[in-house]
Amino acid sequence: MQVSGWRAFSGVVFYLVGAFNVIGGLGALFRDEVFVAGNEVLIADTTAWGWLLLVVGLVQLAVGVGIFRGLGWARMLGVLLAALSGVLHIAFLVAFPAFSLITIALAVVVIYGLVVQDEPAR
Repeated sequence: MQVSGWRAFSGVVFYLVGAFNVIGGLGALFRDEVFVAGNEVLIADTTAWGWLLLVVGLVQLAVGVGIFRGLGWARMLGVLLAALSGVLHIAFLVAFPAFSLITIALAVVVIYGLVVQDEPAR
């Protein structure tokens, strides 16, 4: 099966974001100070946030596999997860502005990559 360039890009980004979310989830579970910016606590319950990030990251890894295999459900779920990721990172704009803006921009590009017409890579 030929994979389009946009689909390959979206799959790779989902792998990376999923891996980063798994790492962030483990960090929130084992080191509470990960989500502290100065004297402000960003997340009140870091354990719940850590589990959420861990589960979402594992789902994103599975969706990345589905995107590479060309599964329709993976593309739809990928669009939803990318949109959710972009919206959730708005909450972190104050603490991590550069990272949040890059993540939001990547989410928009991934959504485009998943909904664009498939053309095999040459």
